[in-house]
Amino acid sequence: MYDPRERDPSTVTDDDPNSLGDLHQELRILLQGSQVLAGFLVVLPFSARFGDISPFEKWVYLAAFLSTTLSIVLFSAPAIHHRLQRPLVNRIQFKNRATRMMLIGGVTLSLALSLATQVAVSEIVGDVVGSVVAAGIAAIITFTWWVFPTMFPNRAPEGS
Repeated sequence: MYDPRERDPSTVTDDDPNSLGDLHQELRILLQGSQVLAGFLVVLPFSARFGDISPFEKWVYLAAFLSTTLSIVLFSAPAIHHRLQRPLVNRIQFKNRATRMMLIGGVTLSLALSLATQVAVSEIVGDVVGSVVAAGIAAIITFTWWVFPTMFPNRAPEGS
């Protein structure tokens, strides 16, 4: 839906749906977390003991690394799109697309965190415990990030 205020950024306030401030803050947090995870994952193959892990663990590592990389791409895309599309003609459409990218990036980050947990814990205490802990982390992430917000949506109280 077109909103004439979208053409003049000076009329956009923080509580306005046209504001990109909340999206910016959320993406900044997610991007930073993905980058830290990628930093740890990128050095792992260069460590002396990486050659000792099982082929299965190497595949799990590769999936974790690629998932993390994809999350970085998705979390940083809105900033690049914003620079390339300035001035934004339709802020709401831009924010909706950025939100979709952020959610898909959240899915890939969820996967990356679970897989990285599996690799790390398996190396410390074994494959079985690593898989159980990774499944537990995946369940916690699934509930906290994806299920909880749908079970308890943030809506205005009835009658207001």
